Amino acid sequence: MKPICIDLFSGLGGWAEGALAEGYDVIGFDIERHVYGEHRYPAQLVLQDVLTLHGSQFKDAALIVASPPCQEFSYMAMPWSLAKAKAAAIRADETGQIRSDLTRLFDACFRIQREACEAAGRHIPMVVENVRGANEWVGRSRWNFGSFHLWGDVPALMPMRFNGFKSSGMNWSDQTKRGQDFTRVAGRQTMDGLKHDNSGWRENGTLLSCNRMVPDGIKRTSGGTWFGDYREMKEGIKQGGTWWHDPTSASRTSSSKSPARKAASAMIAKIPLPLATHIAKVWKPQTSMFD
Repeated sequence: MKPICIDLFSGLGGWAEGALAEGYDVIGFDIERHVYGEHRYPAQLVLQDVLTLHGSQFKDAALIVASPPCQEFSYMAMPWSLAKAKAAAIRADETGQIRSDLTRLFDACFRIQREACEAAGRHIPMVVENVRGANEWVGRSRWNFGSFHLWGDVPALMPMRFNGFKSSGMNWSDQTKRGQDFTRVAGRQTMDGLKHDNSGWRENGTLLSCNRMVPDGIKRTSGGTWFGDYREMKEGIKQGGTWWHDPTSASRTSSSKSPARKAASAMIAKIPLPLATHIAKVWKPQTSMFD
């Protein structure tokens, strides 16, 4: 039997890809099926609200991973007056109900883990991923892989990453190589990227997009649109200093629920393969029942 990985809030399957690479059977749970052209969930997917799940059904799992939606946490981390007001209102709520509503999906992950462990009579590791802005509301993350922050059973040894800072000239640089290459650990594979000549990110002279699902990137200085139609995404273009998108993109005034915006959000939120693979490898059981 292969070990089982339960993937909560599975999205496009970043966690699943790493677990599959390490020999797991993966079952994902989400309220919708994300399909954007050739990009879709790579394993078995159950369309169900995670809040309705009971952890006892996962008593045979070897690992649980989760990426609850992060939009609210990200929004309140912004320097906008409305975002600050919303965060202040939550802090001022003496009942704690608003905070509880904010963290309910995050809390559901750990409830499911507790229930699974009780039913199994053993500890089942779980790793939850979210954004930096969640730290204030759910407690400090145990580790971060670039912008991907982790809570739960985070292994003591994690993939090496570089601390990057934004230096003059709008170039990202590793602290040990100021003004030179920046190791882009958030990609599907760790790579050295250099931004120069206003033409985008490059690796060995090859253009890269800021979205790891897009093979090519071009930076333009005019325009002003959001993400484009990912059904036929072949090339990413950054216009007006805003976002990467397809030349046939929708307007930036498009609804946040539009297919293009949803596709972009799902791709940006996808767990990097090096991170997903490492977590799956560390927690893969070595007992004979899974061999």
